[in-house]
Amino acid sequence: MIKIAIINGPNLNLLGNREPDIYGDQTFEQYFEFLKLKYPEVEFVYYQSNHEGSLIDKIQELGFDYDGIVLNAGGYTHTSIALGDCIKAVTTPVIEVHISDLKKREDFRQISMIKQACKDTIAGYGMDSYRRGVDAILELIA
Repeated sequence: MIKIAIINGPNLNLLGNREPDIYGDQTFEQYFEFLKLKYPEVEFVYYQSNHEGSLIDKIQELGFDYDGIVLNAGGYTHTSIALGDCIKAVTTPVIEVHISDLKKREDFRQISMIKQACKDTIAGYGMDSYRRGVDAILELIA
């Protein structure tokens, strides 16, 4: 069975409530159920943390055994060299995803400190960015 981890960073535990005009009104847990039904051949694990070190620990834990990681690093996208270094250190391919289109956001959100370490970046498709991230992983490992 294919193993894919979806990892969400800070404040993404508030999806469904947080700025619904930008992030929508669906919780990630609701969307996660959709992904599990859409991809019965994939064993998913989901992890969310507001703490940078916890995200690094989880990527290191899964980053040698899983087939792929779909990562929405949230605000750490724009600040974390450590997350980028962690992604480079593991062998599992990582796809960076974002719900909103970063190119249409504030200037500081247009810079990704993890982009170069990731296999691809998918942004601006709402929650569907995650599905597209899963598809990108499946394409990479095919």
